[in-house]
This record gives sequence, structure tokens and C-alpha cells, in this order.
Amino acid sequence: MRPWLLPTVALLVLAVLPAVLSPYTQDLVLKIAIYAIFALSLELLVGTTGLVSLGHAAFLGIGAYVTVLASGDGGGSLALLLPLAVGAAAAYALFVGALSLRTKGVYFIMVTLAFAQMAYFVFHDTKVGGGSDGIFLYVKPVLAVGGTTLLDLDVKAHLYYTVLAALAFTYTLLAVVNRSRFGHALAGIRANEQRMRAAGFATTGYKLAAFVLAGALAGLAGFLLAAKDGAVNPELLSWHESGAVLLMIILGGLGSLRGAVLGAVAFTLLKEFYQSALLGPLAERWQLTLGLTIIAFVAFLPSGLIGLFGRGGLIGLRKRLAGARS
Repeated sequence: MRPWLLPTVALLVLAVLPAVLSPYTQDLVLKIAIYAIFALSLELLVGTTGLVSLGHAAFLGIGAYVTVLASGDGGGSLALLLPLAVGAAAAYALFVGALSLRTKGVYFIMVTLAFAQMAYFVFHDTKVGGGSDGIFLYVKPVLAVGGTTLLDLDVKAHLYYTVLAALAFTYTLLAVVNRSRFGHALAGIRANEQRMRAAGFATTGYKLAAFVLAGALAGLAGFLLAAKDGAVNPELLSWHESGAVLLMIILGGLGSLRGAVLGAVAFTLLKEFYQSALLGPLAERWQLTLGLTIIAFVAFLPSGLIGLFGRGGLIGLRKRLAGARS
């Protein structure tokens, strides 16, 4: 089967869903799509380049905060706010990457976490970000040309198709990157960085470029999240959020764009289910049930959910389940 066929079919299905979805379900689909963009941005770092970051939520939060702060009380143009949000996230990624890429392994993980916590406390402990309560987006971004409104993100349909277009753009961009010389160099760095250096590749420059691109795409997700919710708070930059997106790509399957999207879908739906009233008193302890579920997935599906669709995926799962029973 052609690699573009399944994503195209999925996109077409998503495009017609608003006609049959309730407002709650449509909001849930929007949330999943935005987190799929966020997961895809981290997949470029972890799955493609082999850089495990625990501070990726900083770029999501910066994109969201810049959107709200630049809007002010009177709102702003989408043509201005979107580049500002993406650019601010990319600029911070350039700063963080230039310093953190001097380290490797667990030190790189800890440095990225430290920079994310720095950004978190800037918004949490100062008036610029409204403190722990966050700030509100009173007027959502609008794209107008010559007095004619082309897009108003306060209109549900406009927001839905804008998010869908952003998801399609992100997936396509990363698919092209993975097939390019740049993407092949990143894959080589993940496999053996020393060998790539010996072959004449400036590996630090490649890693920094990937880090900035991932930060920019996370900023895009932050912009869309702010437009969807109409509010932002410091929790968007917390290490919990960075851990959650890392779990998404692990759950879906590292090294696969489809896996990142699938992981975002599964993680968001599981979280929504475990927090629902259907589970009664267990809903108050949704972190425990969600954690146990993810542990089970990782134990029985080491290749992630995407492994179910590969050759021998279901057969391998049956064998592992049989082994667990015995």
C-alpha cells in the first residue's frame, strides 16, 4: 500500500466529521489533532534524531502565551499572531538547543528539563503571564483581507479546518524532511553520530536545525491550543506536559509519524475515558489507571501501537499474552 494513502483517507474522514459530531466530540477531535501536531514535533527529535527531551512543553507554552499576550484586549490578526507564536518558540528553541546540545545522554535530558522549568517559572511567578491562574484570550485571531473576514477562529468550523490544515501541513512537512538528505543525516546521527562526523557531517548543526524545527512546530500547536481554549496557564510548560507528549510517541511507536499521531489519539482518549464519570470513584485516580494501562501497552507492544499493523504484529501480541498467562 502506498505510504500516503492511509493519511490521506484519514484526513478526508476528519474533513467530513463535523457534519455528524456533537459539540463535545468535535472539541475532543480538535484537542487530539492539536496534540498530534505536538507529538509529531517531538517525534522529529526523539524518533528521527535520537534526542530525548524532557522540556519540549516549553515551546508549546511559549507559543500559546505569545498568542494571548500579542492579541491584547482587542484581538489580533492571524497573519501576525501565528508567525509571532511560531517564531518565539523557534527562537527559544535556538537558545536552548545551542546550549543543551553541548551535552549528551541523561545530561541533555536534564538540561532541557531545566530550561523548560525556567520558562515555567517566568510565567508562573511574574505578572507577565498572569501567575498561576494564567491569562485569557478575549478575542480570537482573525484573518481578514480588505475588510473581508476569511477566517475567524471564534467560529467552530473555521477553527476545526484550520487545525486540520495545520495537522496535514505538519505531517507532510515531516514526511518530506524524513525522505530528504537532511532527514537521512538525522537518522544517521541517531544510529551512530561518530560515524557521521567521520563522514564529514557537521552533526551539531544538523541537530540544532532539528531542535529549532521541532520547537517551531510545538509553537504552532501552542498557538492552536490558545485559540481553541481561549486561555493559557503555566501548566502548559510543566514537565508533566513534556512527559505526556513523550508517552504519546512511545505509546504510538518511536520512529514513525503515524505512530506519533496514533499515540496522541490513544493517550488523549484513554485520559478522557479514565477521567469520565463512567468509572465512578476510580475517576479521581485516573493517573494510576492511565499509568498502569501504558505500562501494559509498553510491556506487550514494545514497538508501540503502530506495531499492531506491521507484519506479525497481532501474532506477536498473542504470543506475548500467552507467555504472560503461563
